[in-house]
Parts: sequence; C-alpha cells; structure tokens
Amino acid sequence: MREFIVEADGGSRGNPGPAGYGSVVIDAATGETLVERAEYIGIATNNVAEYRGLLAGLRAARELDPAAPVRVRMDSKLVVEQMSGRWKIKHPGMKPLAAEAAGIYPPGQVTYEWIPREHNKHADRLANEAMDAGKRGEQWDAGASTAALNAAPVDRTPSGPPGDARAGAAKAREALAGGRAGSAPAPATTGGHTGDIAETATVTGTAATSDADRRAARTLASPSPAPASASASGQAQPSVGWGAAPDLGAPATFVLLRHGETPLTPEKRFSGSGGSDPALSAVGREQAERVADALARRGTVQHIVASPLARTRETAGAVAARLGLDVTVDDGLRETDFGAWEGLTFGEVRERYPDDLNAWLADPEAEPTGGGESFAATAVRIAAARDKLVAAYAGRTVLLVTHVTPIKTLVRLALGAPPESLFRMELSAASLSVVAYYADGNASVRLLNDTSHLRG
Repeated sequence: MREFIVEADGGSRGNPGPAGYGSVVIDAATGETLVERAEYIGIATNNVAEYRGLLAGLRAARELDPAAPVRVRMDSKLVVEQMSGRWKIKHPGMKPLAAEAAGIYPPGQVTYEWIPREHNKHADRLANEAMDAGKRGEQWDAGASTAALNAAPVDRTPSGPPGDARAGAAKAREALAGGRAGSAPAPATTGGHTGDIAETATVTGTAATSDADRRAARTLASPSPAPASASASGQAQPSVGWGAAPDLGAPATFVLLRHGETPLTPEKRFSGSGGSDPALSAVGREQAERVADALARRGTVQHIVASPLARTRETAGAVAARLGLDVTVDDGLRETDFGAWEGLTFGEVRERYPDDLNAWLADPEAEPTGGGESFAATAVRIAAARDKLVAAYAGRTVLLVTHVTPIKTLVRLALGAPPESLFRMELSAASLSVVAYYADGNASVRLLNDTSHLRG
C-alpha cells in the first residue's frame, strides 16, 4: 500500500499580516515529491496560514489515493498537538479549520509529527514564494517555483516531539558515534543594569562543545541512571542530578521570560509593583514579537502564566497570539515593590537614601524606603507561587512571563544559593531562562539569560 508524507507550513508577515501557505506531498517509500501546493491568502495570522497549509496538503494527498495512510510533518507544535487531540482548540478562527482537516480522512488514517523548522524547508519556501507573489499582486505559479531545488534533503524518519527522551538519547548516541555531542549556539549577548535591581555579573545559558558536553551526552544516552545512594544506616538518600531515580516522571518545566523593555528600562530606573506600571516601549514590543517567534519555533510551551503588571501581560499577549494559547494571570509573579525608590535610578537612590540602600544591599530582610517589599518577603511569595504552579502543571512546560526579581529568586532557590546571589546574575529584557522541577523536590537550572532570539 502507498503511504504519503505531507509537509506543510504557513506564515504571516505581521501576524496578522500578508500570509501564505505551502504544502508538499511526498511518496514515503521513495522520497519523491508528488505534489506541491502554495497560495497567497491575504491578511491572516501565522496559525491560520499553517492550518490552511495543512488543509491543502491533505486534500492533495487524498486526490492521489484516498486509501493511503498519511503522515503529516509540521514545525508548528500548536497544529500538531491540536490535531493529535492532546491540546484543546480555543481560538475561534482555528476551530472550523481544524474540524475541516479532521474530516478529510477517516479517523486513524492520518498521524501527526512535529519536526524542527530546518526539516520543513520545502514547505516553508513554498509559503514564502506565495507571500512574495502576493506582494507583487500575483498568485503563486507552480511552474516558476524553485522551492524543491532550494530545499536540502532531510531525514524523514520519525523524530519524536520536542523533549522526547528516547529521541534525545538516540541523538546523543549518534553524536557520540561521531566523536561529538553537538554544537551549542554562540553565547547570548547581555545587557547592563535592568532598572529593577542592581546587577554586577554576567551569566549566560550557552557554552562551547567540550569534554563536559560529551560526558553529559554519554549520561543521556545511558539507558539506566545510577540508583540513589545509601547512607551508613542503610537508608536510601535522595538522589540528584544525573543520579536521579528513573521513575520520577516528566518534570514541571518553567520557561522564565522577563518582559520586554519599558521606557524606564534603558534609563536603569527601579520599576516594581508599586510604581507607575509602565507599558512596553516600541523596542519592548519588538522584543516581545521576537521572543514569540522563537518560542513558536521551539514548540514546547503548553501554558502561559503572567504577572498582573502591564508590561508582563503585554509581553505574554504577544506570545499567546503567536502560539494560540490563553494567558493565566498570577499575582504571585509580580515584581518587588520598591517603595519610594520606584522610578529612581540607583544613583538617585544612593544620593537620597544612602543608609536605607546600604541596609537593603546587606540584609535580605531590609525594606526599601517607604515600606517597600524586602527580598526575604519576595522570596516567600515567589516560593508559594512556585509550589502552587509546580503542583498545577506537573509534567508540563509552562511559560512564566514575569520580572527580574521573581526570575532571579526562582533560580536562586533552585540552586540553593544565598540571597546575595541576586546581585550576581544578569537578566536582560526579553531574556529566557529555564528551571525544571522534579517530583522528588529537586530542581535543575537549564538556561539563564538567553537573548539569542533578539539578535539579527
């Protein structure tokens, strides 16, 4: 029996903006391209364009052989998860498109698989050709298409969804066989003083490939992690890191996003929960769109939770629109209240309130002038919010859109670091950090202050 692979993609230059889709039907046995489809669809969102690409690909495959099984491959985690039935479809504009796609074939004849964007270049190029044609006031011309020529051949064997442990282990073993564990991206750029609290050091979430990378890959590829150690009394001790027990299940993974810039950010002013509640600046809105695109490409976020302040809700809204998710607001994620220091620079605070500032820098229990919130009180609030969210989203990947102090506090608590470590972390506007929380109470910091999505 014949089997088809459908690769589809869609894009919007503006989201919503001028949009188009591309689809290709491939013979699964030979890798031969059987059909190409593309169309400029006018003003639409990325997600609508992606669904339109899926519809076109499924229809084209059915025209070839309505009885053939179909494997859909897309780099849209949203579409793959929704069509697989694992995620609910809440957006009113996508519900009819999803229902239409589900009705093209009988249940069970179509399977869905997420793939990295670089493995979907053929459909991506078709979508861009369609948008280019629309910009010229034309429709896509199959005879003039060069998408197939420009799309490099890729491995079309199933790869598993993002975060799949078996797929990750297979990749690690493959890297070891080639004498490397894979290359890491260039170190992220970092900003200076964020305007929320004083910062003195830089920590990034990337590093060059090294012997440590290869050792980590060997551990990942290992089928059985080391058991928990035993104490002198014979009682099992909690295991951490690579020795963690294999039955803990998937962690609750928090992707921590600091909001984009506000007018106060480049001026390095204290901006907490007790001030003017500024919205994003034009730069901040652009940063929010860039991080939204990056998270859409990553395709792992399943829920979004935001601080109630305007700058975080606006940043979260940009991401939610791109991913087709709702935003839940949690008051526990708000920034520290900096009291009388709100809106002032660090230098202005030192000039006006030198004794209070020195006490605040030396003692986590000290409050900013005017009855603001101490770092100790902030930590209690953040820990409570963390515990609640870990319980609510066990085994899920959640984007927390929040602020400098909450993110640094979550990292500090995960590391078991002292309060003064807050002053030794850099956290740029619109940066990403990641912490995973396991069922045994352990946590793992996986990324800190990644701003690579803001470059270029």
